[in-house]
Amino acid sequence: MKRVELYLKVRRAVMIDGMSRRSAAKYFGINRKTIDKMLVFPEPPQHGRTGRSFSGKLSGFTEIIDKILSDDRTVHAKQRHTGVQIFERLRDEHGFTGGITIVRDYVANAKLHSREVFIPLSHKPGHAQVDFGEADGVIGGKLTRFHYFCMDLPHSDAPFVKAYPAEVAVAEAFCEGHVAAFAFFGGIPLSILYDNTKLAVAQILGDGKRERSRMFSTLQSHYLFEDKFGRPGKGNDKGKVEGLVGYSQRHFMVPMPVAENFDAMNARFLEQCVERRQAVLRGHSQSIGERLAADLAAFMALPAVAFDPCQMVTGRASSMSLVRYRTNDYSVPTAYAHQEVVIKGYFDRIEVICGGERIAVHPRSYEHEDFIPLDRRAKKGPR
Repeated sequence: MKRVELYLKVRRAVMIDGMSRRSAAKYFGINRKTIDKMLVFPEPPQHGRTGRSFSGKLSGFTEIIDKILSDDRTVHAKQRHTGVQIFERLRDEHGFTGGITIVRDYVANAKLHSREVFIPLSHKPGHAQVDFGEADGVIGGKLTRFHYFCMDLPHSDAPFVKAYPAEVAVAEAFCEGHVAAFAFFGGIPLSILYDNTKLAVAQILGDGKRERSRMFSTLQSHYLFEDKFGRPGKGNDKGKVEGLVGYSQRHFMVPMPVAENFDAMNARFLEQCVERRQAVLRGHSQSIGERLAADLAAFMALPAVAFDPCQMVTGRASSMSLVRYRTNDYSVPTAYAHQEVVIKGYFDRIEVICGGERIAVHPRSYEHEDFIPLDRRAKKGPR
């Protein structure tokens, strides 16, 4: 197909400058019949075939090609057939006598039509997406790898970001991140979209239904938001929060964050999330903060009591005044030896409850077979 610029030059030469059609064909190196067409149309005609039209030699073989391409979708990308390999199979296995070009053209067209097509989405107010990212920072003078929880509101693009030590129990951090995000926004999204993380999904059953993890189900029951899950391996289903994970890493964490502790670093992240509300993004006339108003109006109200983001187990203090949680031993006051207790495991601490009273609080250890002595300030015991 000739370019529009060539059409312009030929039409001007013949219709304005008076060059003959024969001379134009010779001068531009174009067939005389093509010159005639150029003088009729001001631009290259858009032929636009309405369907696939291929050589008759492929008749009876297109079904075989389609079957090969369909089967290829279930194998590793690097083990799929090329056009040449399909041609060779048609020739050797099915007696095809045509040329390789028509096979390659058919295969290229078929692959083109099978590719996914994406269109910009319009997001209704009141919904959210959640994901985790990973980065490094200097915390307390030490280079530290950390995870960061991200919640994005797709309608307004309002962000929430909170960091956690990499070694922490991510299930507890996952739930604590929700609690912190809901408090930050002052409400609960109508629905939240996730990938198929094991933090939320214990397993995907044969019929495609998802069995939620116990802690996530408890969180959801407390706040009553609807959960939604992307297709396995399709990160673009939650593209908004994927974008927030990348944006926050490039803008909140470059240069590498330096803070005395995680509380200080997270305080700065919250400031940056609020500052982000001033931005007016491409395709919008309002700022993130102005569009956030519609999200907040659609949110559900917070319950009177926030969810307690911990794993809770029952146990008994030993004769040595120790309780065991996840391979580690934590001290309690000696007066509580042999007493039944409730142990609450948070991402950053362990609390021990006896008779409805908190009798000990310890920083949580992620070592194996560790011993954590009692803080001198802990409760001494019943009087």
